[in-house]
Amino acid sequence: MTSLSNPRLTKREFLKYSTGLLSAAVLPYPYQAALANDHWDVIVIGGGTAGLPAAIFAAKRGLKVLVIEKASVIGGTLFVSTGQISGAGTVFQERKGIKDSPDQHYDDIMRINNNTSDPVLTRILVDHAGPTINWLAKNGYTIFENHPVKKMAHDAFSVARYQQGPKGTTSPWGGGIAILNAIKPIVEQEINNGSITILLETSANDLIQSSDGEIKGVVVENNLGNILEYRGEKVILASGGCASNPRLYEELHGVPLYCQMAYPQSQGAGLILGQSVGGYLRGGEKYSPLYGMILSDDKVPSTPYGVARNVMERLPWEILVNSQGKRFVKEDHESVDHIEHRIGEQPAHRHWTIVDQRMLDEMPEIIYDWPNKRIMDESNNHSMFKSANSIRDLAIKSGLHPRNLELTVQEYNNNLNNNRADEFGRQHRPLPLVKGPFYSIRMSGWSLCSFAGLGVNGNFEVTKPSGESIKNLYAIGEVIGFGSTSGNAYVNGMGVTPALTYGKLLGERI
Repeated sequence: MTSLSNPRLTKREFLKYSTGLLSAAVLPYPYQAALANDHWDVIVIGGGTAGLPAAIFAAKRGLKVLVIEKASVIGGTLFVSTGQISGAGTVFQERKGIKDSPDQHYDDIMRINNNTSDPVLTRILVDHAGPTINWLAKNGYTIFENHPVKKMAHDAFSVARYQQGPKGTTSPWGGGIAILNAIKPIVEQEINNGSITILLETSANDLIQSSDGEIKGVVVENNLGNILEYRGEKVILASGGCASNPRLYEELHGVPLYCQMAYPQSQGAGLILGQSVGGYLRGGEKYSPLYGMILSDDKVPSTPYGVARNVMERLPWEILVNSQGKRFVKEDHESVDHIEHRIGEQPAHRHWTIVDQRMLDEMPEIIYDWPNKRIMDESNNHSMFKSANSIRDLAIKSGLHPRNLELTVQEYNNNLNNNRADEFGRQHRPLPLVKGPFYSIRMSGWSLCSFAGLGVNGNFEVTKPSGESIKNLYAIGEVIGFGSTSGNAYVNGMGVTPALTYGKLLGERI
């Protein structure tokens, strides 16, 4: 066994305890205690989408890197992410003859999010996203044959620059595993080189700050409850957001966390650490819900039961109403962002799909991976699905205003049958709602990311409200807030791509 006076682990010793980095194993306490005697060039808190690239590129420059990871595995949110990324000037675009530029990418982002993302961070992203994606491709990352595309579930780019890797065998979400599979061998190589050490099942509880405000290291707690200090020249917060912490999420966004589906370790630890040494939080006001989550029950938060397809993937046959039984949006609006913001204005972000039997029989699949017939079955068994032979009875069963829903359906049908313009300007109106039984599906707005995050500057240094940087402390990934990179909209690829790109850049520069 390696002596405590010489704590450097060989690859054989490390893999004995970590089983290739992807199993629930932790370095024994004597090793952890010995590592506390070392002085690290870089300490990365979080071994996920942003933290791993930062560790890799810092290690490639000869720096000694310690990664602190709360989970029993590395990978972070890549395990639950679709892994959709976007960038200009990629090898994937080149193969298909697609012409693109960082300027076009920047303009698209700002158009979609109404100029609400941080312009400095957005500029950095578009200038470096392409090379980051090319780095992944060089290391074995592949994408679907028909990608890049202009859009999937969010508002469209003007150029096809959006792609996703094929689904991983361990993830129902898909492409995040494809990214992790490209990164993991590089991490293992740097462990073999002695440049990266990873502590699993270890929580960062505090930052070590000198009297003059400089960050000097981190205080951690391992899975046995042992408290250890690790000293380092630079500390990077890459611990993700708070979308698995209902109380903190609501405090920072002013909205309950209606659906629990983010990575379990997304508890907001990095947000609290950054604040504790003088940093501040921003971006919670940019929160916007996604469309069409069918919850399992009325608990807050609940769990997902199904997700409806939005207008980017399927033109609507149904109408959408709020709790008053009234329509509130043009259901076939060309911008799903517009629809999502209207959902955000409704009480509890609830919205109901209303269809009749003929629609259900003839329309394209409305819920991912569900035949429409299942809606009929669920209406007798699940609280989010109701059916009735009249619109009035459907409203009563669904908890909607009966007279309002009757008038809403009547007006929709009359305008359609008499070839009059729709009240909201809707164009796609295949059928009126006339043939019972009628069905309702109660849906909720939802999100799996946190918009609020630590304020940083263009060097990814954590800053105080005054703009002054906190020396030796950096932040990347969702800990800086989805609102900083995507603004008040869900822009294609603006969650995963910035995390990877900023991690790579910071590792190259720190």
